[in-house]
Parts: sequence; structure tokens; C-alpha cells
Amino acid sequence: MSRNKIWVIDDDRAMRWVLEKTFKEEGFDVTNFEEAQTALERLHHDAPDVILTDIRMPGIDGLTFLSKVKNSHPDLPVIIMTAHSDLESAVSSYQTGAFEYLPKPFDIDEALALVNRAILHINKLQQQEATKTASPLQSTEIIGESPAMQEVFRAIGRLSQSHITVLINGESGTGKELVAHALHKHSPRRAKPFIALNMAAIPKDLIETELFGHEKGAFTGANTQHQGRFEQANGGTLFLDEIGDMPFETQTRLLRVLADGEFYRVGGHIPVKVDVRIVAATHQDLEKLVNEGRFREDLYHRLNVIRIHIPKLAHRSEDIPMLAQHFLARAGKELGVSPKILRTETTDYMQQLPWPGNVRQLENTCRWLTVMITGREVYPEDLPSELKQVPLQKSSETSQPAPSFERISLHHWDELLSQWAIQKLKNGEMKILDIATPMFERTLINAALQQTRGRKRHAAELLGWGRNTLTRKLKELGMDSADDDDEDEHKATLSEA
Repeated sequence: MSRNKIWVIDDDRAMRWVLEKTFKEEGFDVTNFEEAQTALERLHHDAPDVILTDIRMPGIDGLTFLSKVKNSHPDLPVIIMTAHSDLESAVSSYQTGAFEYLPKPFDIDEALALVNRAILHINKLQQQEATKTASPLQSTEIIGESPAMQEVFRAIGRLSQSHITVLINGESGTGKELVAHALHKHSPRRAKPFIALNMAAIPKDLIETELFGHEKGAFTGANTQHQGRFEQANGGTLFLDEIGDMPFETQTRLLRVLADGEFYRVGGHIPVKVDVRIVAATHQDLEKLVNEGRFREDLYHRLNVIRIHIPKLAHRSEDIPMLAQHFLARAGKELGVSPKILRTETTDYMQQLPWPGNVRQLENTCRWLTVMITGREVYPEDLPSELKQVPLQKSSETSQPAPSFERISLHHWDELLSQWAIQKLKNGEMKILDIATPMFERTLINAALQQTRGRKRHAAELLGWGRNTLTRKLKELGMDSADDDDEDEHKATLSEA
């Protein structure tokens, strides 16, 4: 990790030399300034962890400097040093926002202790700010024992000592921000801020201001300088959610930050240097967006250094009982009631649902159950209406509801196919593609023939094939029959000729 930076501002050359020597020996990165104006100009594009400044100097005095620093960097600790240790100076220092007042002459160990205390203070503030970023009710714990989630855990573990850029992809509601939080929490940057920004939630004309900040007077209403998320996340992690929704122009600016580690505030002319780890996330196919010209290819390669895929909930259904128990317990605690308990038949039923909203939908369902269900135990019929595909039927053998996939099959056939494949593999069957591919082709061919009332030329067009390809497939699949439509098609061909 980088060393803590200290600025010393004093017109006394000997004092600057002593402080620089002492702090460098303690491992600090020290920069000296003879007068405050130079430090203020430097502050536009760089910032230390702590500033020590004399109170009486030529040009801008220490209290005026302190006031200007507090306007632009309110949390930056400033220690006021002075040889004129009168009550008025001390009171003015604290009223203006000084972290501490240090009268000269002082013991060098006292100055060192104050600087260390200031660094602890700023680290604590940054940790508190990182906590505020997440919802108060949001847990940063990732739950799951499924093989798919174990892969995610392993990836987070491998990256625990890294500052490398990470791209997280997965459907909405799968927990991409939780994974980003975990990457930060288990990284060398854990003591610094975690700042999250959702590209899809911000109007396009405000994204650059949110990311990079703006200077005073940059546009109408910009009455003060504003720090963007990059500056807020300095030293820590910036999580850019729904990166696929970032405007093309902003992508260009982001690419420059990733390449150079610096940017310009909106309306600014002085570069601002930052040390930020980028974790990006999307539910979209970025490769497709690149091919369509909607996402920069060079930015895609910059972001896609390490990719973590978060599985949809339907693909980790074995985690549903554990997740539901966790969400029910948390909802009960939030509302001050005993947590609900899912009956075995209820969890069995829930494990076979598609959950298009993924973990977020499951969490909302558990909160709904906590509020709406009067009994302690939750039966399948207690579930929200949107989860009951058809009226529940009891199986005579198991007394469990027989879930219907009547509606699921229309919109989530790929999940049914996945369940079919998993079952075949569990049964020890091999070469399942040889089984599935003919079934798949038969199904689509039959659908096309039904749609065209048996007209094979038209059916081939719907399938994206030529007429000869369809004829060959019909023979290969044993679907070849009397060509009822051949005569009609022949007549149509003659008339077209």
C-alpha cells in the first residue's frame, strides 16, 4: 500500500527540515511548502492525508489557508502550528476547523503523535463513509454452498491481495454488488472507501459530474466545487454497476482514467490524480455491445482483466433454503417479530421455481411473508400469487405439491432444459447432446410446420434454412412423410416464374 502523505507549510526553513527528517524516518511521504498559496494550488489536483501549517506566514496566513482547505476538503485534518500561542489564535484555529493546535516550541514526539492520531481519524471517517454507501438493512454477507457459488468464493479469495480490475456479470438481482463489497472487504484497500454508482440510475447528462466532479462555475448552479465519485473513492474501490449503460462519451473519459490514473473535473483545467480500483458489473452481454458499436472495445479489454460470473438463483437452487432462512430471520429482526419457518414442502416447491428476479426476488418474498402471513409456519399456499403458477396439487406419494411448469415452459424453457440435462448427467448418461439435439430440432421443425400449415418452403424460411436443408433434416430425423404441400409449392413456383 502507498505511504501516508504529509504536507508541511512553514516559512521557517529549519522547522521544515526538522519535520521532514522526522516524518520521513517514520515512513511518511513528506512534501514541504514555504508558503500556503503553492499548497492551495497543489491541492486542486493532489491531496495529502494530513497537513501541518504555520499560522503566521507571508501571503496567505494559516487560518485563511485552513478556511479554504475546509471548503474544498472538509475531512482533511489540518494541524495548526504557531510560535504565538495566545488564546485568540487557539480559539480561532478550532473555530475554523483545525484538527489540533500545536504551540511552538513543541516536542517532536508530540507532533508525531498528533499526526498519527489525525491519520487514524481520517481512516475512521472513510470507513464510516463506506458503511453509509450500503443500505442500512443490506447485509454484505454472501450465502451459498452450491458449486457455482464456491467458484465465486474461490475467485474472491484468489484476488484478496490484488488491486486488479474486476468485471462481474450476472442477471439483475443475483448479488453483484455484494460480490463487489466482498472484493473490497478482502483486499488491501479495505480501510479505504467503497463507493458504488449505478450507471442506469443516473441521467446521462449528470454521469460525468457524478464520476469526475465539477469546478465552481462549471455550469449554471455550480456554486461550489464538487468532488466526484473517483475522488471520494481515492485509495479505495469504485464500483460501477450496470457499466453497459454508460454513455459512449463517458466511456472515453473512463478509459483515460484507467490508463493514466488522472482526470479533469467538469469545467476544470488541472488534472486530478487518483488511486482507485475499479470493479464493474453488468447484466448485459458486453461483447455484443462491442460488436454493435455501443461499447468501446478498448475499454472492454481494460475492464475484462478478471471476470466473475454470478449464477442465477435457478442455477443454484440448493442454496434457496439457506438463503430463505437468512432473509426470514433478518426480516423478523427488522420488524421485531419471530422469524417465519418454511415447511419442507414449501422449500421443495420454491426450489423448482424460476425466480426471474433472482436473490432479490427471494429476499422480497421473505419480507412479504413476514408481514402478510399470520402463522409461524409457511405453507406453499401462503406464497405470493405470482409464485403459484397454477393451483397447487398434492402428490399421493409424497403429500408435496406438484409444481406445474405450464407457464414456466413458455418463458423459461432453457431452465427446464438445464434441469433435464442435470438429471440425465446425475443418472450417469453420456453424450446427452446426441439425445438433446434431435429433440430440439424436431420441436422447432414441428412448430414451424404447424405455423405454416405444412408448407415446407415457408417453414424452412421461418427456421432460417433453405428448402433442401429442411428436406434433409426431415429424413435424418425420421420425420419424412408424404409431401402434401409439394404440389401446391410446385404451382406457386410456376406462377412465380
